[in-house]
Amino acid sequence: MSAPTTKADAKSFLASGLGIALFSSAVFGTSGSFAKSMLETGWSPGAAVAVRLTGAALILAIPAVVVLRGRWHQLKDNWLTILLFGLIGVAGCQLFYFNAVARLSVGVALLLEYLAPVMIVLWLWIASRRRPRALTAAGALLSLGGLVLVLDLTGAVKVDFIGVLWGMAAAVCLVIYFFITAKENDSLPPLVLASGGLFVGALVIWLVGLLGLLPMSFSTADTTLGPWTTPWWVSAVGLIILATVLAYVSGIMAARSLGSKVASFVSLTEVLFAVIWAWLLLGELPGPIQLLGGLLIVGGVVLVRVDELRGDRKADRASQEVTRVLDHPNDAEPVPAGRAAKAPHN
Repeated sequence: MSAPTTKADAKSFLASGLGIALFSSAVFGTSGSFAKSMLETGWSPGAAVAVRLTGAALILAIPAVVVLRGRWHQLKDNWLTILLFGLIGVAGCQLFYFNAVARLSVGVALLLEYLAPVMIVLWLWIASRRRPRALTAAGALLSLGGLVLVLDLTGAVKVDFIGVLWGMAAAVCLVIYFFITAKENDSLPPLVLASGGLFVGALVIWLVGLLGLLPMSFSTADTTLGPWTTPWWVSAVGLIILATVLAYVSGIMAARSLGSKVASFVSLTEVLFAVIWAWLLLGELPGPIQLLGGLLIVGGVVLVRVDELRGDRKADRASQEVTRVLDHPNDAEPVPAGRAAKAPHN
């Protein structure tokens, strides 16, 4: 996509980016449903992840090679980033999520994984010893309250504790994924990072499986998707093409047109899409208490993201004012004694 040059172009650019971001969330949200349809016929989580990552890595390898255009030194210069991204952000995150899906409903498993932004807030609080802003703290407390409702500790139907641990482990991996992808790196194209990470993740899963450390069970039994009984490869192709290749590529396109922060904000709709897909394809729907807890978790994450965006805007305005004063020192108005300078308003 080319950069917009007029206000009308900017609105069209933003609208198209928003549409792509929603499409990315919609196809990402199918992963739990496709995976669970395979797990219910005898596939192990490790086998489903291995097939997903291998197929997607092979498909994305073609555009990744084109993007590199012979600049193979980019892989050498960024090998550690690709390794960590593939090991933790891809293999670990998906394996733990699929293990959670095997024991929990798709919606509950994904809600647990989406506690990652709250974990980031808590980690930064502990690491910096600086108390978060009021809106961020409120969002974190709201999400933690939602977690209690999602677990439905006093309900008649008990949530699988092991499944909860898998979901929380997926959230921890997602935290590390966010830290890796948030790092500024102009020398490594996003598509190359995605492709390289998928290859690393696939190799790790296959290696661990061959060593006997991870159960690898495959099945050719038919799968059930909604009212249809389909061959196993339909779910596998859906998991590879829709939930991985198209999801990653559209996600990258959305991030480039909207910016990483706005795109990540829109990605919260993945939870809604995942619940809808699980309802349509698997007949799963969290209970009323769990749905309320899910709304609180998403609402808390929204508050955290809104506070983050507000903080970035304030920092940008302060930076612009400092730049203006440095460039035109004679134009700067003196600040009366005993009166604090106010941030400029756009």
